Amino acid sequence: MTPSLTTLAAGINAPSMAIAGDDLTTLAAIEQRVLWLATSMIHHANRVRPNPSGLKVGGHQASSASIATIMTALWFDQLRAEDRVSVKPHASPVLHAINYLLGELDETQMTTLRQFGGIQSYPSRSKDPDTVDYSTGSVGIGATAPIWGAISRRYAATLSGGGHAGRQYSLVGDAELDEGAVWEALLDPHVPDLGELVWIVDLNRQSLDRVVPNIAAGKLERMFGAAGWQVLTVPFGARLEAVFARPGGEALRARILDMPNAEYQRLLRCDAGELRHRLPGADVTASAIRALLDTLDDDELLRTIRNLGGHDLAALRAAFAQIDDTRPTVIIAYTIKGNGLPTAGHPQNHSSLLTVEQYAQLAAEIGMDPGAPWQRFGKTTAEGVLCAQTAARLRREPVADAAPPAVPADFGRTPSGSGTTQAALGRVLLDLTRSAPEVARRVVTASPDVSSSTNLAGWLNKAGVWSPDDRQNWFADDPETIMHWRERPSGQHIELGIAEVNLVGLISELGTTWSRWGQPLFPIGVLYDPFVERALEPWSYGMYAGGQSILIGTPSGVSLAAEGGAHQSIKTPSIGIEQPELLSYEPAFMQEVEWMLLAAMSQMARPAGKSAYLRLSTKPVDQSLAAVPTDPAARERRRRQVLAGGYRLRSAADPAVTIVAMGAMLPDAIEAADRLTALGVTSDIVCATSPGLLFDAVQARGGQHEGSDWILDQVLPRERARPMVTVLDGHPHALAFLAGVHGVPARHLGVSRFGQAGDLADVYRYHGIDADSIVRAALDLTA
Repeated sequence: MTPSLTTLAAGINAPSMAIAGDDLTTLAAIEQRVLWLATSMIHHANRVRPNPSGLKVGGHQASSASIATIMTALWFDQLRAEDRVSVKPHASPVLHAINYLLGELDETQMTTLRQFGGIQSYPSRSKDPDTVDYSTGSVGIGATAPIWGAISRRYAATLSGGGHAGRQYSLVGDAELDEGAVWEALLDPHVPDLGELVWIVDLNRQSLDRVVPNIAAGKLERMFGAAGWQVLTVPFGARLEAVFARPGGEALRARILDMPNAEYQRLLRCDAGELRHRLPGADVTASAIRALLDTLDDDELLRTIRNLGGHDLAALRAAFAQIDDTRPTVIIAYTIKGNGLPTAGHPQNHSSLLTVEQYAQLAAEIGMDPGAPWQRFGKTTAEGVLCAQTAARLRREPVADAAPPAVPADFGRTPSGSGTTQAALGRVLLDLTRSAPEVARRVVTASPDVSSSTNLAGWLNKAGVWSPDDRQNWFADDPETIMHWRERPSGQHIELGIAEVNLVGLISELGTTWSRWGQPLFPIGVLYDPFVERALEPWSYGMYAGGQSILIGTPSGVSLAAEGGAHQSIKTPSIGIEQPELLSYEPAFMQEVEWMLLAAMSQMARPAGKSAYLRLSTKPVDQSLAAVPTDPAARERRRRQVLAGGYRLRSAADPAVTIVAMGAMLPDAIEAADRLTALGVTSDIVCATSPGLLFDAVQARGGQHEGSDWILDQVLPRERARPMVTVLDGHPHALAFLAGVHGVPARHLGVSRFGQAGDLADVYRYHGIDADSIVRAALDLTA
């Protein structure tokens, strides 16, 4: 236990209490029922429900118990319909127990925890049957989601003209604060302006394996305080505070605060006699503490040592009343892991389950029937009335359907000259403002301090930078400033600090505004492609939670030759094959960027929509090589093939080999094909635009995926099956499966080593993806 800061804050805009300030008896009864129901859900899943496989079902009774008081106080005494809450993953049963008492679940659903099609292991916005505001489960991601939810709500309000009322709560376990993503998010420059943020830290001093030896509340207080947060600490309850007021009380307070976490946890496992021996300690204050303990009977002593602030409804209520809504707030509540259970305070109780005997003992202690565990309160009881009042208070009106504006499919212009796919991104966004302004107004871009280096400068100058308030642009009159940083609430670009996890957290939440607030958006995040992998896990979790967004990885591959191996991406082309709910494209030409980006936007902000990933390059390419058809029908055919996964760029009369190339490698493939023709070896050239969609087509052909395989007949028709060379600026396995479409001999060229800095030709030669390497591979196959 470590010292806490004095908590001084005025209560500002605190929500009205649901019940009278001096009547906590009803709330305490509900707290006990919530703990019982949460414990029973896990017990039923592991001890009652048949388990043919014999595998442990699991659950977290102790983790749920440590936060049951906090969640009861929050839901039944504080929350309003406009508030949103992210619940720590292992408290899923507590959330569902509360929703059961509020009438959102029926008795049969309470028996389905961790069952196929039932209540999820961790809160899931998309899969659970009851109200879940944020999906949690991956450590750190759920905790920080309300930060991005707050920004998203504020941004949506600029379109609706409404407000952004309501707090955004995060219920966080103390061990979750070890995750670096938490502190990356807290340090983002936007966060100090978000007064609607309230975090509640369940400080139970235990992680999965042990009692954490040095988790210091004082350190956490200083870290949150340094980030500009209001810090409220709730260390002790009223019973313990009353004992501290007696003679010897200050010595006892100091003793408890100064002892190591593990020593305090050990005291929780002691009987009264052992507690009287251990608690006074061995320093000069021991006699005063011993004399104080002698004034308490055994039962009172045991209850007093467990009376921490996170389990005291009055102490929690007092903390909520002090929240300052002008800045973010963290409430650090001291708790006991497993509070109220026989396993309370045990150092290995994280995943332990009550035995049948312990469960029956708990039922007897609180007057419940273990054979009929799903009892609600009677409607006319004080508890039943409060449950009904709470359900009515938290009832939300359904979000009205708001279809996004129709996104054009093609602007009808064809790029000429030399250009890069990265440059095409900025051009498409600007074209959108001219050709479809109602769509452009709902585009919001974001980047982790790489806007200028990813070609967003023109868009940023046009759309402006979002901020909670208008801010003066001190360089507006500087004639040498090309990129104008105009910050205002109506800006459409959100600039973050250098933290890719924050970027994908933000665009994922922006991608839920259509379902949360009835405001469809088209969020587009831009970052360097090598760092997509750093952001992939939280972005994947955002998709799981229903967020629909576009991520642009640029520049990419070893085509970024001068930057060396540290900035050359290898594995990212495989993302689109393996990531659920994602379309992935790698364009070779600027025209394809337009088609891909517009198509990605057109399937967002709607039920069953998807996210998209575009991998772009800074390699200049002659746009005439694309040979975009001028005939409208032929152009539309090309567009459809590009969006389906690929197209044949060249077709020989009687090809000897098929060259399949992707992205920046198309010019090299064309050069190789021309040289092969001079050697008497003709070839088809296939431009692969999406390995993921082509793989889906292969799976559909085998009946293993819903969808059509028509694109395979267009790019790889059986009558033109020939030996195949595949080449891409990435790992070769991303295209290797294509040889299996017709079972042809193949060579697969790509990048499978860390890169080197150097001239583009030297780097391509080093990795064996240059025109020479393509020619050699084709000759080997046709010899």
